[in-house]
Amino acid sequence: MSTVNTQRSFSGFIVAGAIALVIVAIAAGYWFFTKSPVSLIASTSQSGAAIFVSKLAPVTVSLLVNPDRLQALESAGEISKLKTSLLAQSGLDYRQDIQPWLGNEITLAVTTLDIDRDPENGKQPGYLMALATEKPAKSSEFIQLLFSKRVLAGANLTTEEYNGAKLIYDDAQPKLEPLASAVVDQFVLFANDARVLRDAINNVQAPDLSLTSSPQYQKAIEQLPKGAVAVTFFNLPTLAQWQGLELPEPIYDSQITSLTLNSKGLLAETSFITTSEVKPPSSPLSQPVGALQYIPSSAGLVISGSHLDNLGDSNLAKLWTQAKTAISGSGTDVISRLEQPLLAIQKTWGINLTQDVFSWVQGEYALGLIPRAGKTAPGWIFVAEKQDSFPEGIARLDAIASSQGLNTNSLSLDQQKVVAWTELIAATKKSDAQDRPAFTVEANVKGLHTTLENYEIFTSDLETMNEVFTNKDNSFMKNRNFQNSVAAIPEPNQGYVYLDWNKSHDFLERQLPILKLLEVLGKPFFDQMRSLTFSSYGSDAGTLKGAAFLELHS
Repeated sequence: MSTVNTQRSFSGFIVAGAIALVIVAIAAGYWFFTKSPVSLIASTSQSGAAIFVSKLAPVTVSLLVNPDRLQALESAGEISKLKTSLLAQSGLDYRQDIQPWLGNEITLAVTTLDIDRDPENGKQPGYLMALATEKPAKSSEFIQLLFSKRVLAGANLTTEEYNGAKLIYDDAQPKLEPLASAVVDQFVLFANDARVLRDAINNVQAPDLSLTSSPQYQKAIEQLPKGAVAVTFFNLPTLAQWQGLELPEPIYDSQITSLTLNSKGLLAETSFITTSEVKPPSSPLSQPVGALQYIPSSAGLVISGSHLDNLGDSNLAKLWTQAKTAISGSGTDVISRLEQPLLAIQKTWGINLTQDVFSWVQGEYALGLIPRAGKTAPGWIFVAEKQDSFPEGIARLDAIASSQGLNTNSLSLDQQKVVAWTELIAATKKSDAQDRPAFTVEANVKGLHTTLENYEIFTSDLETMNEVFTNKDNSFMKNRNFQNSVAAIPEPNQGYVYLDWNKSHDFLERQLPILKLLEVLGKPFFDQMRSLTFSSYGSDAGTLKGAAFLELHS
């Protein structure tokens, strides 16, 4: 490979490699955390390099620990392989050229959507990478080494004094991407254009221009937990614009996400910030929903919470509306695929879930999907805490079932009275008497419901209802993986969405075909994933807080 190509490879590392380092290194290292229990806590949850970033920047990603500290967490060499592959074609050696001076932060930001702000010549985003340095003199030597190699590759070098900082950069060549660098305030800065570096220095000297002066960023930083090892901040309107998404009236204008770890996996906590008045979907819960005791342990996807009746006006609904507006405007069908199972239920049953079900579920609820071997559609179970509104709500469902040509019948299952919505089908077969046909009536069960203690239980079929009766001592509430996951999420909260990856991925692949490609690209990641749990919490009217806990195989 030519020297020119090696330098282009290193430039690619500058603009994209840091993202891979933040995401892949953390994920790879944490897979082996339980096997190598090393304490890894960042000295601060805030990015020191944020002062270089414009408050209008769409994306800022920060790793807040030295990558070498992740080294202690791995046992299969993923992090070493990553660093080697990123630098293999650059003519540089990580251990010799970077490790001696690298500090405890690597930040990458997309600082602007168009460096020259001239739409006539196309958009060229500005990229800024900041690496904390513990030895500025050593890092200056590294910059000299890097650019001397670029000169040998044909670059035309320029040096410049700008507001007290020494800038070094080269111009774009036919086969060489531009690169600019400087050492400023204990950080080594790299950019894809000298103008990006000048703006970064201006942001330091005029703090009202930097990300740290943004009220949204300041509010978001307050939400960060202690000990986060990585943080991302998104300016959502600008991010949507960068990605070509339509976001005409954004409800949430910014988002911050942090990554922390414990002995069971990785916790990502996120906060969406808004100036609008939005309310949580329900009163916070300080313990798991009691309805979970009726969900069979075989469930692969479980959703639990309370007060479905006010879900439509909640902060979650506002966020979903904003996401649908943005993504639908991009011409993708991801949203329609995610909504397809609910739309199918509504079409099959001729119901409006919001009006005919959610409106009268004013207490606890739990929904479970149960994979069935050899069957495309999973079984389902819905459990709701009984309220005064229940008789009217169930009567409405009975009426809808009747309008669909179904019969409402009572039957006994495991000495428990069960109401079934059935489709009666006449079947014929030959009779032994004079070849006369014999008639039988078969009942095709479309759904069932019954009352247990203070809960009404709805299921898709007799098999699922039977599991409820026969697995009372093995309910989902006693699932150890579920217990581990919810223990990592702050309380009180608004309930949980729990996904058992092994049990659910076939169903998810059918709904989202792109997932098969993601599994191929991220095979080590998906191989290690045991479960994924989501929750929302917090009572601040201007903030939607939530968490995703990734449980990993130990």
